Amino acid sequence: MTAPPSHSRRYLALWFPFLPIDRWRRRTLHSCGGPVKPLVFTQSVKGALRLSAVSREALALGLSQGMTLADARARIPDLAALEHDPAEDAALLGRMAEACERWTPLVALASPDGLILDVTGCTHLFGGEAALRERVVAAFRRGGISTRGALAGTPEAARALARFGPAKVVAPGWEEEAVRPLPVAALWLPETDRAALSLAGLKRIGDLADLPSGPLAARFGAGLPRALGRLLGREDARITPLRPLPACCEEERFTEPVTQVHVIETTLRHLVQRAADTLEKAGRGGRAFEASFFRSDGDVRRIAVETSRPSRDASAILLLFHERLDTLADPLDPGYGFDLIRLAVLVAEPLAPVQVRLDGEILTDAEVSDLIDRLVARFGSARVLRFTPVDTHHPVRAARLLPASAPPASVIAWPLAEPGDPPLRPLQLFEPAQPIETLAEVPDGPPIRFRWRHVLHRVVWAEGPERISAEWWRRREVPTRDYFRVEDEEGRRFWLFRAGLYGSETDAPRWYLHGLFA
Repeated sequence: MTAPPSHSRRYLALWFPFLPIDRWRRRTLHSCGGPVKPLVFTQSVKGALRLSAVSREALALGLSQGMTLADARARIPDLAALEHDPAEDAALLGRMAEACERWTPLVALASPDGLILDVTGCTHLFGGEAALRERVVAAFRRGGISTRGALAGTPEAARALARFGPAKVVAPGWEEEAVRPLPVAALWLPETDRAALSLAGLKRIGDLADLPSGPLAARFGAGLPRALGRLLGREDARITPLRPLPACCEEERFTEPVTQVHVIETTLRHLVQRAADTLEKAGRGGRAFEASFFRSDGDVRRIAVETSRPSRDASAILLLFHERLDTLADPLDPGYGFDLIRLAVLVAEPLAPVQVRLDGEILTDAEVSDLIDRLVARFGSARVLRFTPVDTHHPVRAARLLPASAPPASVIAWPLAEPGDPPLRPLQLFEPAQPIETLAEVPDGPPIRFRWRHVLHRVVWAEGPERISAEWWRRREVPTRDYFRVEDEEGRRFWLFRAGLYGSETDAPRWYLHGLFA
């Protein structure tokens, strides 16, 4: 059998079948001790008290959600019953979602008793998909929370398998085969729709999978085909995480939890510096920063600071964190220790690079102006010059020299490459351009090798052409040029151009080397 196409994303779904019971017992059972007795939570439904949550022991004795409390007490006279507080469950689920961010920043609620984690691209950090699933499930079980987990290529398939199927890891592309045996309850349809499907004899996902969507929608509503398509992976579905993905994220994990203040401060300083370096490479600055401290017992402490303008000054950002820590009414309690510290840049904006001195300090505009004034006073304005851009596409005429003390003659700016991209123009230009011998696979393509100054260069990477024509009043003087950025086997990068168009301008275009990239 040929495997179907795989999904590009991977999701881990967690189901907590006894969440209200586990929440109550975590707070009371350890302190009071004694044997574990059947326990239920109740809610008033249309004037009658019904079971909204049952413990594992009560479930084994035949109780189930939806039963009236009177029927339950008729079966188990000494049954312990408490009033259900869904808000407490939601608060615990939110804290559990925060704890899951130690494995992935993309965590969504599957209320009222589940979570879905987008673990795409991060499972290898924890030994693979199966190892990650086991680690997450074991972590919650150690905390007294009954947990089932399944990992699949769609959030709906993972959630359905965690609740109704064997908790396992489904290979990419095999979601449909895995969910076919599941009951139609895995579609999360309203009770009336499930009852209608049961009356029609459609009790398994496989019973619906092979039916055309048109008749299904006509009989059971448009929601059924949509839910079925998401479950089977036929429609692309994504989760909505509780917290948006940060612009930049740096973290440090510890093999043993740390409690020492100096270790925590040193780690935070290193993370801030790494984030600043990342922002600088991207040509951006942060406006909002958040430090997250993950305790070994699952609790998470967060500290956030903001800046009035984009910044990547590590020392200034670190100072803000120290001042924020000093003002906390509740000190940063490590408990049994932090096993993960993370720094996230929540908001980032473009930030142009700045000139720095040899000692690393930022050179201000006022300091540059003072230097120019002193040089002009000593050598004269004709000897202190600066480049200014010219409105032309021709590389040689794209700049001209003016006295440095003269006011700007143009508002034109040179185009800048996107952060992380190679420069658009080389730092060194040859004037005149250097003739080279080339060999190209196709007449209009880049060369596969060229010889310059008796040295042969083999091209391994090329980008172009960038066609540059002279202004209409100069076209007879300068032929059209097709520029290429190329890289040879040694990693050296060159700016080459072919002068003249085949047929219309010349029958034998010549190649030249016009510049060198650093």
